[in-house]
Amino acid sequence: MKTLAMKALAAAGLLAASAGIAHAQDVTIGAVLPLTGPSASIGEDQRRGMELAVERVNAAGGVLGRKLRVIIEDSGGRAPTALDAAKKLATVDKVPVVLGEYSSGITIPTAQYLVKEGVSHLNIGSSSPRVRGIGEGSFSVIGLDDVSAKFAATDVFEQKFRKAAFIAPNNAYGQGVAEEFKKNFEAMGGQVVASILYTAGQSTYRRELQQIERAAPDVYVYSAYGQEAAIINREAFDLGLNKTQWYAIYQTMCTTDTPAQIANGQIGMEVSAVGPAGKPYEEAYSKKYGEKFKSAYSGYAYDGVMLSAAAIAKAGSTEAAKVRTALAEVGRKFDGVTGEVVFDKDRQRAVQPYLRTRYQNGVLPR
Repeated sequence: MKTLAMKALAAAGLLAASAGIAHAQDVTIGAVLPLTGPSASIGEDQRRGMELAVERVNAAGGVLGRKLRVIIEDSGGRAPTALDAAKKLATVDKVPVVLGEYSSGITIPTAQYLVKEGVSHLNIGSSSPRVRGIGEGSFSVIGLDDVSAKFAATDVFEQKFRKAAFIAPNNAYGQGVAEEFKKNFEAMGGQVVASILYTAGQSTYRRELQQIERAAPDVYVYSAYGQEAAIINREAFDLGLNKTQWYAIYQTMCTTDTPAQIANGQIGMEVSAVGPAGKPYEEAYSKKYGEKFKSAYSGYAYDGVMLSAAAIAKAGSTEAAKVRTALAEVGRKFDGVTGEVVFDKDRQRAVQPYLRTRYQNGVLPR
């Protein structure tokens, strides 16, 4: 993988011009990740992807003759904390681009602030269609829910389910995916017989589960962040709701903190963790961390760092405005470990690969 990375970085102009520049100040970019809070498992996986990317870039000579460094701030899974972190990255660290967060409800206000300040934002995990409207300077290396919800609705319908009960968080992400799933599922002839958007951070979701149970669905469709999903899955199991099929939208997010015996048999969909050229990355991850991916999202963080490094190299500068222009140019066609990344007219990933998944004994076969 090192040889491939060095070739790619050399082509992007990332190799150092001379050894004498190596001691200059690091090139820094920023990231806001949920390293604590309900999505901490996902945030840690994103951090790992960034770590591997930085190692590859620096092994190939760095950026503009200097080492690359990512300043990572913890959002705690809270929008106010994420916004404070973004302000620190923009005004104190003066980074040209910030990656993150994970939850759309946190990503959107954070990105809106950064774009207003002239700092580029690179979305590596959020999928609400509202991300598209953030504005110039906002980019996504991951597909949005107008595409993923259609995939999920089609998948559920093709598996002969016709009466779906839906549950998701009441935030920008949950509202978007609920709307898109219902629109697409009912257009095919299915029926959403109950739809609940729950308040995040509760210690129990038993009332919401009992409410959707009364609708007598033939499938429960849900999406929830790791630790909240674990509560929902445990209580659904205790209530016997798992006797009806459960379908998870973004299944690694929904099951990463849930005991295997509770989630066994769930089906769902997930973004593809790696693309055609991603096998070396998958092997490097396993070698470094001694386990398979914790989620499907580390590769998008990896691609975000690599794309940012390529844009800085193309710009020949860390000046924010020049990097923003270069990001748009590099994103016309970027070969990432998650597949080919091509930005559409709104700077969002134009094509996103998805997978049908089934959870069995802690593993998602694909």
